[in-house]
Amino acid sequence: MAKAIVIYYSQTGNTKKMAEFIYEAIEREGVSVDLKKVEDTKVEDLLKYDAILIGSPTYYGDMASPIKKFLDDSVKFHGSLDGKVGAAFSSAANIGGGNETTVLNILKAMLIHGMIIQGDPKGSHYGPVSIDTADERVKKQCLRLGKRVADLLKALGR
Repeated sequence: MAKAIVIYYSQTGNTKKMAEFIYEAIEREGVSVDLKKVEDTKVEDLLKYDAILIGSPTYYGDMASPIKKFLDDSVKFHGSLDGKVGAAFSSAANIGGGNETTVLNILKAMLIHGMIIQGDPKGSHYGPVSIDTADERVKKQCLRLGKRVADLLKALGR
């Protein structure tokens, strides 16, 4: 059975809420999924999962330092994450806060690992983004991402 993990860092609870929506959607699709704060996750844990979804608040147009450190530490497993499914999401205080650059920077690390990235032709193409508190639009995008990742895992036969 496929196994996914949703990893996040959250100071105010906004990114955590997004992670919970994504977790809910993956679980609803019958895929085994774990929800963990980045500070409670060991980089070695990544090896146990078929799908890895990472969320971060946006700080100065980029991911929060605990997420960056986690991804930097993952370099010791370079090549071992090849073929795993990846996705990213982010929250920021305002519409021009750098959400998209944050998501893309997380995705760049995943691509360097050789991961398969789940994009979306509708809504937030690179991954769900929230401006301040996660509203109904954000919830819908997060649920959609979770379902799409679960569907991709199934299509890949995992």
